[in-house]
Amino acid sequence: MTRASETMLRRRVVATAKEMSARGLSPHKSGNVSTRCGHGMLVTPSGLAYDGMKPGDIAHVGMDGAVRADEREASSEAPMHLAIYAARPDAGAIVHCHSMSATAKSTLRKAIPAFHYMVAVAGGRDIACARYATFGTPALAKAAVAALKGRKACLLANHGQIAFGETLDEALAIADQVEQLARMYMDALQVGKPVVLSDAEMQRVMKKFEG
Repeated sequence: MTRASETMLRRRVVATAKEMSARGLSPHKSGNVSTRCGHGMLVTPSGLAYDGMKPGDIAHVGMDGAVRADEREASSEAPMHLAIYAARPDAGAIVHCHSMSATAKSTLRKAIPAFHYMVAVAGGRDIACARYATFGTPALAKAAVAALKGRKACLLANHGQIAFGETLDEALAIADQVEQLARMYMDALQVGKPVVLSDAEMQRVMKKFEG
């Protein structure tokens, strides 16, 4: 990868992080964004507000977890991003956020069922919830990878949500959709028990989504 290509990716990571914050998915400095870069990834740094973030603040982390010399400390969730990239060749970019409704739903430690066909945007018949583990730990990374099996997004128990796509735009769009679905599902629960679509119907929906 050329220096110019990496510079462009750094700009895209910053732009995605700022857009994530602007949409209210993870304001100020919560959450993190990454994209594959060579034999590693570019990821937002630890403890820096998105408003003032610049391309030079983005950390390059190798697949072995090593950060380049003289770069900022990577996000505490870098191990989770690396684990997903290692397990999922189809992941080109990752967005992890603490969006309000998805985070609230994650405290119930239950999946978002197929109450709406758009649940298929996450790649499965439901949006699974990963088991709880302390943030920034190998245990959380392992739990996220397990919950993402066959899916592109999941909730993280008592924490938030994580989504990936081939591109940063796709990862952000999926995270945004997960937040909307979590909000709609909890709104529906206020007035009754939502009807859940059958597995057969969700299979038909996912087939249509392939196109």
